[in-house]
Amino acid sequence: MRKTVVLNVVGLSPRLLGPATPRLSAWARQGRVATVQAVTPAVTCAAQATYLTGVYPDAHGIVGNGWYFRDEAEVKFWRQSNRLVQAPKLWERARVLDPDFTCANLFWWYNMHSSVDYSVTPRPMYPADGRKIPDLYTQPAGLRDMLQQQLGRFPLFDFWGPKSSIRSSRWIADAALWVDRHCNPTLSLVYLPHLDYALQRRGPDSEAVADDLRAIDAVCGDLIEHFEAQGTQVIVLSEYGITPVSRPIHLNRILREHGLVAVREELGRELLDAGASAAFAVADHQIAHVYLNEPERLDQVQRLLEATPGVERILDQAGKQNARLNHPRAGDLVAIAAPDAWFTYYYWLDDRHAPDFARTVDIHRKPGYDPAELFLDPDLRFPRLKIGLKLARKALGMRYLMDVIPLDASLVKGSHGRPTDQAEDGPLFMTRQAELLEADHIPTHAVHDLLLAHLGAVAGIGQGRRVRSG
Repeated sequence: MRKTVVLNVVGLSPRLLGPATPRLSAWARQGRVATVQAVTPAVTCAAQATYLTGVYPDAHGIVGNGWYFRDEAEVKFWRQSNRLVQAPKLWERARVLDPDFTCANLFWWYNMHSSVDYSVTPRPMYPADGRKIPDLYTQPAGLRDMLQQQLGRFPLFDFWGPKSSIRSSRWIADAALWVDRHCNPTLSLVYLPHLDYALQRRGPDSEAVADDLRAIDAVCGDLIEHFEAQGTQVIVLSEYGITPVSRPIHLNRILREHGLVAVREELGRELLDAGASAAFAVADHQIAHVYLNEPERLDQVQRLLEATPGVERILDQAGKQNARLNHPRAGDLVAIAAPDAWFTYYYWLDDRHAPDFARTVDIHRKPGYDPAELFLDPDLRFPRLKIGLKLARKALGMRYLMDVIPLDASLVKGSHGRPTDQAEDGPLFMTRQAELLEADHIPTHAVHDLLLAHLGAVAGIGQGRRVRSG
């Protein structure tokens, strides 16, 4: 098979290619660019699972970045086991055709206990004293120490949170180069998240985004230069485009005001009691899975949501089937936001009763996605001093609460999840193997076939097999 690397530049859309991306733009002019019809929901886990299996969420089961685990009555986000993906993976198909095929997965999601040959993914340590220590999970296990000895500890706090920066994407890129030199995988999957977080924080129309585009362009340019010098094919793609938003919609607060959401009080704080709620929403950017423990109230909940400003439409059973989202993990209803709106997970009615984790970076405890974690609370006086004092407690081995995240959802300026209204604002697929890409616009599942075609793992590839729209 032909050696190939896939650079997943999250958030990159055709509209963003231009003066601020000189190396990517020049490279694209030498090949072909197609827009991609994003999966619903257009979020990381669902998009990646669709790309890597060639089937939709109704078949692979990844209905979002998280969902309600009905048998446990708990909402869980950002799980990591590859066994949650309920369909064969691209590398498994390639290995059947070529037993010498190997695959390295660097930071694409569901990368633990996977059947890839080399996996690298973030996995912090959580000692009993409450600390969070940056670390990795790798397969083979020894790869973890080798990478961090060569590159330094993975910069977890530059990966996500108010300190997120190009440093984490650069570390992942350097890890991809190291793995390529020492392991020589046939296929390398490389996740570069920097632009995603910058666009959510600032919005795609902000002039400041030009600096972020230049930063990720430099990282991609260096990777392309290295891999093409080795005779490796390069593919650049993205999972979704990010569009401007100005309206946070608090679905759970609306459901609570109508007596549908239940909470439990602990030490004066309120926790969502999903199992006791008649209905509640699991917010995930611009989509929300709405689950009912009292199915007889479905019509009432649907009417309520449809009447909520900022909700563009509700997918019922037929709607989920049309969207290829009809899976047992999906909500009984799925809400899709208007273009300028997005959904928060907030369920409390008074910020004084918000749970303590609401003001922290805590992606696993929150029952929904929270992009406010990208900001420091602007109401804090001397925030750097406050953070420094808390880090001093950490250094002394003392428990601490890094409660520096705002509860002001209006700070978020970019979001994704719904299909974009313009293809130029959505995801893209770029390749210099233009003979393999005939269409200007391709469906999400076709990315899987295109990856196999680049590897040469598709019958007829030598005769110029092409992926067409449809």
